[in-house]
Amino acid sequence: MVLRMGFKQLMIRSYDRRVDRARVEDLERRCEVGPTERVFLFTDTLGDPICRIRNSPMYKMLVAELDNELVGVIQGSIKVVTMNKPPKNRAKVGYILGLRVAPHQRRKGIGSSLVRELEKWFTANEVDYSYMATEKDNEASVRLFVEHFGYNKFRTPAILVNPVQNRPSHISSTVEMAKLKVEDAESLYRKFMSSTEFFPHDIDKILRNKLSLGTWVAYPRGETWDNTKVPTSWAMLSVWNTGELFKLWLGKAPLSCLLFTKSSRVIRRFFPCFKLIPSLPDLFKRFGFYFMYGVHGEGPLAGKMVRTLCQSVHNMAVESKDCKIIVTEVGGQDEVRHHIPHWKRLSCPEDLWCIKALRTEGECFLYEYLTKTPPENKALFVDPREV
Repeated sequence: MVLRMGFKQLMIRSYDRRVDRARVEDLERRCEVGPTERVFLFTDTLGDPICRIRNSPMYKMLVAELDNELVGVIQGSIKVVTMNKPPKNRAKVGYILGLRVAPHQRRKGIGSSLVRELEKWFTANEVDYSYMATEKDNEASVRLFVEHFGYNKFRTPAILVNPVQNRPSHISSTVEMAKLKVEDAESLYRKFMSSTEFFPHDIDKILRNKLSLGTWVAYPRGETWDNTKVPTSWAMLSVWNTGELFKLWLGKAPLSCLLFTKSSRVIRRFFPCFKLIPSLPDLFKRFGFYFMYGVHGEGPLAGKMVRTLCQSVHNMAVESKDCKIIVTEVGGQDEVRHHIPHWKRLSCPEDLWCIKALRTEGECFLYEYLTKTPPENKALFVDPREV
């Protein structure tokens, strides 16, 4: 697509790795994530700008060129998910992410043009709903999607971040843990979480992906676990190694934060018995992270089981030289969030998901449910391929 912008031409086309890779990476480096008064988060895609969507069933990246200068990018993926509302409890959804516009070319309609073209791709592939996620206080993004494109806010998940400390966490001796076979994990997810909002229909492909490190269950010691009967209390979660796809690092951090990070390690080096100050990993160098997904628990001791599994994931991360933080995202009202260890200073209390109906057939019933019905305590399945 070609648009006129004054005396210049804006061309929007599909990403071509041969000519665009280096330019997209340069644009990513120049686009800081986060308000100016906070720490900026930067991404290193390890030579593959399309890495965040490459594992999705269908995906596309668009680039915008203005007189041969690459000035914007956007990414999208398509999949089938559960919408948790009969009679039509499945839908084809398109996810928008990675919208970037060069700082010196903003407020010229480039971002709007990219969104519009990606929505055309969704429509051509019979997508029912388009949705996106952003920081709740990202006014520019919210204004673009909600006010300009007619998206509606429908969920506010919580992003929980836990730093990986130098020492392993203590695992309770009253809890038994087991790693499941992929077939058993798939069966368990489909049985207990298939009605969860945005549960991916191709959960089997996610679990078999090389980035999925495995699925674990926890239950009280003394009870047994088999495929026909679950214990009175239990929990499960899976782990995705995002560090194999891309790296993160912080920039422009307040001096006090930098000093705290380094001084806490110095204190631990010389005073190993001093345990009052948490030891933070060095987040100012490139690092990877684990993403916990499919966190679920049942029974009176489910909270303890969830907490124990999270501690076990932390110990896995300690053994990894690359993993510096553990991240998960859960429904804002999901009770399980209270049992997941996280550091409040690094976590985001609320993310923001916005949705838009692209097809009118059967739209009203599901759309009203998604945008008007309170989420209560229902879980929200966050696909690790979209992190």
